[in-house]
Amino acid sequence: MIQILKLTFKNDKIHQVSSVCLYTTPRVCCSICSDAKLKDPFSLAQKDLQNLYEDIKKQLLVSKAELNALCDYYFDGKGKAFRPMIVILMARACNVHSNKEGALLPAQRSIAMISEMIHTASLVHDDVIDDSDTRRGKNTINKVWGERKAILAGDFILSAASMALARIGNTTVVSVLSQVIEDLVRGEFMQLGAKENENERFKHYLEKTFKKTASLIANSCKAVSILVNSDPEVHEIAYQYGRNVGIAFQLVDDILDFTSSANLLGKPSAADLKLGLATGPVLFACQQFPELHAMIMRRFSSDGDVDRAWQYVLKSDGVEQTNYLAQHYCQEAIGQISQLQQSTERDALIQLTELVLRRDK
Repeated sequence: MIQILKLTFKNDKIHQVSSVCLYTTPRVCCSICSDAKLKDPFSLAQKDLQNLYEDIKKQLLVSKAELNALCDYYFDGKGKAFRPMIVILMARACNVHSNKEGALLPAQRSIAMISEMIHTASLVHDDVIDDSDTRRGKNTINKVWGERKAILAGDFILSAASMALARIGNTTVVSVLSQVIEDLVRGEFMQLGAKENENERFKHYLEKTFKKTASLIANSCKAVSILVNSDPEVHEIAYQYGRNVGIAFQLVDDILDFTSSANLLGKPSAADLKLGLATGPVLFACQQFPELHAMIMRRFSSDGDVDRAWQYVLKSDGVEQTNYLAQHYCQEAIGQISQLQQSTERDALIQLTELVLRRDK
């Protein structure tokens, strides 16, 4: 076993930081019978996601050719559609739980589409803030068309998503998904800051992670549950599953910043360090190497900081600890979704937690 920080949430904010012991071997488990034939979550949602990007492009269609080109740039069908896939599976799982039928409502599919639009708009804006050159294997919008047009394109995608949301006609759903946009902005501002105290630093990091990544998944899952069920407990199950999977997804993403390029290319990426960001592996490493504290506070801005911080992380168990924390969040997600009635989609959401932990890109 290994001891890590446990973070208790209250009103969607980290309320308390304490320690907890986790097993050092993966314990992602579920109530699925061992002889059950599980379907791949992506394959299971594929039929409902057919023409997703074409439908998004219809939402973005305007007479100005250049604006169309900017907005369509990332909707080329080459993305993973991870968020729409979760939303589709959650919708069908909640439908089975609520009315014993898994038929997808048109409004639920619209929420899956809106979730991808909001996510992509945030990527466009993030690339401007981070001055990124590449995204999904090609030049970023800001590098091709410039920062001003990139910002306007991101804004336009958000406005189109808002109009699609309004057409659903459910004020509760509108309120829930509007929270996502507020969280994205607040999370971006949180990313610009740093905390002196170690416990406060971890709280800050995970709250930022929730707002920038997990809020979209959590609230989209909650929204599709609202459309089919009036029980607040079901809404909370959907929300908490999305929150925990979303945080785990980002924790693994932060791990890959230290491991993926090193394994594939033989050299570190350290993209987050270069942006001045102290993610989970660095924060855990700081417990073993206090020298990292000063680097974190100056956002790795001095000569040699990025390389030294990278070496400290490699010498520490920071990557391992972050992985165990991601496992913890996946276990929490499984505990939530297991409360729904058994269905193929519910089981796929359980299986998805393993895929989140095992992904390598």
